[in-house]
Amino acid sequence: MGGRRKNSNHYKPSNDEPFMNKRQQNYFRAKLLAWKEDIVRSNRETLQHLQDESEQHADIADRATSETDRALELRARDRQRKLIAKIDEALERIDEGTYGYCEETGEPIGLKRLDARPIATLSLEAQERHERRERVYRDD
Repeated sequence: MGGRRKNSNHYKPSNDEPFMNKRQQNYFRAKLLAWKEDIVRSNRETLQHLQDESEQHADIADRATSETDRALELRARDRQRKLIAKIDEALERIDEGTYGYCEETGEPIGLKRLDARPIATLSLEAQERHERRERVYRDD
C-alpha cells in the first residue's frame, strides 16, 4: 500500500528536481485550475448578488447607489475575465511544454516567481526591464 500519492497536497516544486518536470507541470496545472474555479465561483456569486439587489431596490437613492456598485462589480468582472484568459493561456503553455520559460529570454522564470504568480510569462529581470521601458515612455 505504500508508495507516493501522485497529487499530494504537500508537494512543493523544488530546485533540486528538473525544471518543469511532469510533477511540476501537474502542480502548476492544478494551481491554475483551482484559481480559475475560484474566479468563476466568485463571478457566479456576484451575478446572483446583482440580480438580488436589482429586484430589491425601488427607492431612487438606493438605485443610484446600486448602479455605482454594479459599475464597480462589472469592472471587477472584466478584470477577472482577462485573468481567466491569462490562466487559460498558461494552461495552454503547460500543454505545449513552454510554461515556466521567459517569453523574452527563453530562460526558466523561476519556481518562486511562478508559485507567487503562476501566469507569469517573463522572468523577474525581463519584467523589470519591461517596466523600466514603460516608465520611460510614460514620462515622455
